[in-house]
Amino acid sequence: MISKGCEQCAKGGKMVIFVYGYCDQRDCFYCPLGENRKNVTDVYANEREVERDQDIIDEARRMDALGSSITGGEPQEVLERTCRYISLLKEEFGEDHHVHLYTGITGGRENMRRLAEAGLDEIRFHPPFEQWGDLHGTEWEDILYVAREEGITPAFEIPGIRAEEEFLDFLDEGAADFCNINEFEMSQGNFRRMQEEGYELREGHMSAVEGSHDILETMGDHEQVYFCTSVFKDAAQHRNRLKRMAKNVRRPFDEITDDGTIVYGKTWVDSARFADLGVPEEYYTAKSDHVELAWWLLEEMVEEGDLPKGEIVEQYPTVEGTVVERTPVVGTESAGADESASAD
Repeated sequence: MISKGCEQCAKGGKMVIFVYGYCDQRDCFYCPLGENRKNVTDVYANEREVERDQDIIDEARRMDALGSSITGGEPQEVLERTCRYISLLKEEFGEDHHVHLYTGITGGRENMRRLAEAGLDEIRFHPPFEQWGDLHGTEWEDILYVAREEGITPAFEIPGIRAEEEFLDFLDEGAADFCNINEFEMSQGNFRRMQEEGYELREGHMSAVEGSHDILETMGDHEQVYFCTSVFKDAAQHRNRLKRMAKNVRRPFDEITDDGTIVYGKTWVDSARFADLGVPEEYYTAKSDHVELAWWLLEEMVEEGDLPKGEIVEQYPTVEGTVVERTPVVGTESAGADESASAD
């Protein structure tokens, strides 16, 4: 049975809270953090920079979040901040708002107690790669039982560097509930280091590493092991999250694409023209220097000569509203005038 956290993530319902960019494990050649997140103290909810606690609540509402994941850097290095955010989410959205945390250190009983008191549901440990295979009898084994004793579901989440049967042993012994394996990826943050270690991109893929799927030959048949591909992260998790946002922020005339972006029209005329033409108010909205409207209505009005020109805009439904594409829509007269001006 898939974990609740993973189930929500697949639906695009998990808000990602980046709480801290520093980490004690400085030798992880595969660390994917980019320069804007590595060794910073800034906090982000999804891609939104957090300046006050309310920003986290607003972002969760924007995407109709089912739960949240806490990540870094190392969230346990700023335990007070981490616990405050967990408590904030639980108080605002209730116990059903599932929260899990990624960590690369054990932390100890006191940390587990404080995280549990704040409301953490699940903790996913990522032991240092060089210790894989020698975790039994160490603090990594102890912390699994400590976390469970404190009321937190313990699990592993590891990159698909190589198969390691010891993780299966922990599952069979009941120490951990599941082990997530993320397809090994190359990113802007680790590309050069990964190349130096001899890793190459899988043919036809933008980020997946050649050979990462081989780990499934040893670990893939275990019912408590889940393999998360880079394609799934992009096609399902990220896209579904955008769709959830888009449904919440769309206006009556906005169209949502299969990628979760919003499409609308834009033209530079006085909004009174729309009223004069009898256009229903739900099909447009006036801005300070332009009017936004249904993209199909823009095309129709330009074609019929009611508007001189405009553009079709596709953008993300995030707070930043990053524009993906702009497509000009020009009437015959405007096109002719532009051509004459060019010729002059």
